[in-house]
Amino acid sequence: MDLSTSSVITLKINGEKYTLPVDHRTTLLDALRERLDLTGSKKGCDQGQCGACTVLLDGRRAVACLQLAVAAEGREITTVEGLADGERLHPVQQAFLDLDGYQCGYCTPGQICSAIGMIQEHAAGWPSAVTADVRPEAEPAPLTAEEIRERMSGNLCRCGAYVSIVEAVARAAGSETQTDTAHAPGTQTDTVPAARVSPAVKAKEAVA
Repeated sequence: MDLSTSSVITLKINGEKYTLPVDHRTTLLDALRERLDLTGSKKGCDQGQCGACTVLLDGRRAVACLQLAVAAEGREITTVEGLADGERLHPVQQAFLDLDGYQCGYCTPGQICSAIGMIQEHAAGWPSAVTADVRPEAEPAPLTAEEIRERMSGNLCRCGAYVSIVEAVARAAGSETQTDTAHAPGTQTDTVPAARVSPAVKAKEAVA
């Protein structure tokens, strides 16, 4: 391999380190799928428009098809394969499973990774394009269906499972999730920060 156009890099993925030579043009997505056999992140549009390849970089969501592998060196990379704690699913994964937040499942890994990043952004008080009060001192906006749809708008579902995706994200983000499932076997409750969910979304969950 020509060293002028390639490098040997070490990527930290899901808590493990992988050292591999890569062409400088190799995207993180191709390194994950083609070089490391981590195929959970899907290649959809390969142009950063569909969100199927979303991963977490240092806890922030990013589309892996637009991220160069060499630029990800030294960062904490989390893919869908690294979310569960052994046999215990991440709360977002469990919510997608319980509420049928998928159909064909192709976009689901990216949806789940994006949802985790989005929930953390909301809990930290980041506003969205539909947030009414964007003052720094304002409380986080209630996580209404409108907020969820706007914040998740970078992830496309060609099957159209959006209604269930919104419900799954709301359930995973809601503080009642940590309370109601604290003693339920097979659930993980300490990885998603509490967020305020609107009464309308809670009412929909009650009849789901």
